[in-house]
Amino acid sequence: MSLRYKGGVISATAPTTSTSAAPGIWTLEQQMQAQGQSLWPSPPPIVQYLVVAGGGGGNKNDGGGGGGGGFRNGTIAVPPGTYTVTVGAGGAAQTTNSSYGNSGGNSVFSTITSAGGGGGGSGQSGAWADGVAGGSGGGGGNGGGGGSVGGAGNTPSTSPAQGFAGGTGSGTISAYPGGGGGGASAVGGNGVPNTGPGGAGGAGSANPITGSTAGQLSGGIYYLSGGGGGGVDNAATPASGGLGGGGTGGNDSTNATSGTASTGGGGGASGRLTVGSGGSGIVVISSPVAASSTTGTASIATSGGNTIYTWTGNGSITF
Repeated sequence: MSLRYKGGVISATAPTTSTSAAPGIWTLEQQMQAQGQSLWPSPPPIVQYLVVAGGGGGNKNDGGGGGGGGFRNGTIAVPPGTYTVTVGAGGAAQTTNSSYGNSGGNSVFSTITSAGGGGGGSGQSGAWADGVAGGSGGGGGNGGGGGSVGGAGNTPSTSPAQGFAGGTGSGTISAYPGGGGGGASAVGGNGVPNTGPGGAGGAGSANPITGSTAGQLSGGIYYLSGGGGGGVDNAATPASGGLGGGGTGGNDSTNATSGTASTGGGGGASGRLTVGSGGSGIVVISSPVAASSTTGTASIATSGGNTIYTWTGNGSITF
């Protein structure tokens, strides 16, 4: 019995060791040789992403503002391969007395999908409707004697939430203000009874990859927001769009405006004049290693040792 290794067995015969490994198992020597020749596989790079969907369009006649497109950001591993990038279009402006505004298109990168913003609800008599659910919800139409509610945000559900609900229409018979579309960081405002204004669009969020909170669609800085709600007659004050690209509301003498392109901002609602369409989305990828190739509308920059790829239209990236 060994005194140094209690419980051990003293033997004059050395143990036999194998010079091979089971199929599919690398020996230590093989691993060291592969690493020395730079052939040993490295872990896939971890990239940061921002995926913003298209904003919803506003609605006509007492309508609600469009919701902002879904806003998703985080990190994800990208094993070698080609990844399709889809940038959602903004929802078209509603031109008829339809119950629902048009929702925005989804944006996609790898397994990450951001949902398009919901269209605004209608306040037109006989076509009263709630806002449409989406990444952020569309604002509710005025709704005559009982205001229509805003569409739900974060639909389908993600964690953290990709957006917030739209605001409620006032439900009054004077000025008829609708609710504002929801945004990335706040719900849309409710229409103010009788005198207006329509509900303001919910506030957007700053691009987390650039880290900036200043500016709007300037110097590579993008936001997401909701659109403003709109009143139906001149007594209703046009509502403001949410910070970061949401369109403003209109009334009987002022046209609503559209969400800003490449922000996912919702379109403003109108009185009896022009309705705003939703703004298109955007996809941004920040990678510690350069991609081997990209296609589409990608612009390329560097920051802090990372390469930043920005798409305002469809394309792909290969690692």
